[in-house]
Amino acid sequence: MSLSHTMATASRSVARLFGPPAHEHRFAARRRLARHTLWAVTLGGIALLALMAVIDVPEIRLMPPRGTASLWPVRIITDFGKTRYVLTVLGAGTCLAVLAGIVLKGQAAARMLGLSGRLAFLFLAGAVPALIGEILKGVIGRGRPFVGGVPDAFHYNPFAWTEAYASLPSGHAITAFALAFAVSALVPRWAVLMWVYAGLIAVSRLVLLAHHPSDVLAGAIVGIIGAMAVRYWFAARNLIFTIGPDGAVKPVSEGQAVA
Repeated sequence: MSLSHTMATASRSVARLFGPPAHEHRFAARRRLARHTLWAVTLGGIALLALMAVIDVPEIRLMPPRGTASLWPVRIITDFGKTRYVLTVLGAGTCLAVLAGIVLKGQAAARMLGLSGRLAFLFLAGAVPALIGEILKGVIGRGRPFVGGVPDAFHYNPFAWTEAYASLPSGHAITAFALAFAVSALVPRWAVLMWVYAGLIAVSRLVLLAHHPSDVLAGAIVGIIGAMAVRYWFAARNLIFTIGPDGAVKPVSEGQAVA
């Protein structure tokens, strides 16, 4: 693969990413996405209200005090779900893979371009729901555990746009569950490992008294739905994924992904 061919391939992929959808089964996939989103929002909303009413306050009362020295391993674990860190790594990886694709030749260049496309998908699958989550945090304005001095699952200050009132949804949970869904969509055999990762991040936010259980559940819902939407965007443009007649989205081979 010559440099000119590499650049042309990369340019076509970018143009397709931001161009109109073209896949013949995109409408079936859109209906499937809408149906799954409706179920997630409906059932998730019911579960959120139940957690707020019954579980949130008792759970945070059971957690160790903030700043407990023995929790240092949990603080390390939770950083692996920090949005800024995850997106920085994925963004840098995407740029490096693109540069490698330009510098290298032949099959090595093609592999790097294929990798860059997949990393770009992971980046966007995390960035889009994270942005939505930041907006929701500021608008909802839910107080973090013990803000105000007492445990109160219904302590809100809408449009506060402050860290103390940025509990719902959990940003770490958004990123962890979005990444778990996105990686599992690309490499299904990694699914168990990625969902365990997301679960550990979620638990760490509870143990550190950064969030209520309902915050974490809300973050998981936002992260998964956002990543599903990004996957549909790619699939509808014949990038990274393909769509079956029933609307099911599946990953395609590396060669197809950059064609």
